[in-house]
Amino acid sequence: MSTSNVTTTSGAASTPVFAAQQVIASPPRRRVKRKTWQTVIWLVVLIALTALVLYPLVWLAVSTLKPNSEFGQNSGLIPNSPSFDNYTKVFEGIAGVPLLQFFWNSLVLAVAAVVGTVLSSALAAYAFARIPFKGLGILFAAMIGTLLLPFHVVIIPQYILFNNLGLVDTFWPLILPKFLATEAFFVFLLVQFMRQMPRDMDEAARIDGAGHIRIFWAIILPLVKPALITCAIFAFIWSWNDFLGPLLYLTSPENYPLPIALRLYNDQSSTSDFGATVTASFLALVPVLLFFLVFQRFLVDGVATQGLKG
Repeated sequence: MSTSNVTTTSGAASTPVFAAQQVIASPPRRRVKRKTWQTVIWLVVLIALTALVLYPLVWLAVSTLKPNSEFGQNSGLIPNSPSFDNYTKVFEGIAGVPLLQFFWNSLVLAVAAVVGTVLSSALAAYAFARIPFKGLGILFAAMIGTLLLPFHVVIIPQYILFNNLGLVDTFWPLILPKFLATEAFFVFLLVQFMRQMPRDMDEAARIDGAGHIRIFWAIILPLVKPALITCAIFAFIWSWNDFLGPLLYLTSPENYPLPIALRLYNDQSSTSDFGATVTASFLALVPVLLFFLVFQRFLVDGVATQGLKG
């Protein structure tokens, strides 16, 4: 065999076509099948972890059937003498106010917080993300800086302001700030979503005669729907569980939301009703769980699209 033939053969072997043929000709790798005992172990571990995570919730639900005398004596899961007396007592209310009134107050505050937070944060985020103006960087940095400002720093100035306006013992001190884009976390989240969108859409809409309001309403908002749902979920949960804000501004029992009403069942100067407290806590947790279960897929979509580029 001549040297030229050897060179030609070795050169052909190194071509991409020859390499592709070798890959196609090679038999496919067999997928490693997990053994039965390994699957069983994984299922047992997952079930154990799920039971560990859900046990506090299950204990809370079952403890609503325990009489008040069993708290402190029976710390197990199963009550010795189950009854529905706690539910009857809780639905009758406390301090002359029925439980449904507390639920209604919490629902009004939570829905108003969702609407105000989502609307104002989206408007502020659109201004930061899509409208160039002087001082944009300074204002955006100042907005981010408010994340480092503790809530306790602004409690006294805010209370003095609302007290001078005569709004104490009303829902307005808890609702008005939500419509002023005071939640910098949500503004920052929406800004990051809007900055990922190509500006060609804005330019095409302006050629068709659309202004900022139409671009914001018809183009931007539908595209940031996962982020809006994420903001709505957190705004609802934070408002529903808020204790300090209503404690500062609300003084009448008929205006109390659920977190403040729960405190009424535990009085340090008298006997605490643990059965009613546990039952009211469980009932207060149900709307949050339902709200989260309904919108959880939007929350997952919002997290999944966080790193995508337009």
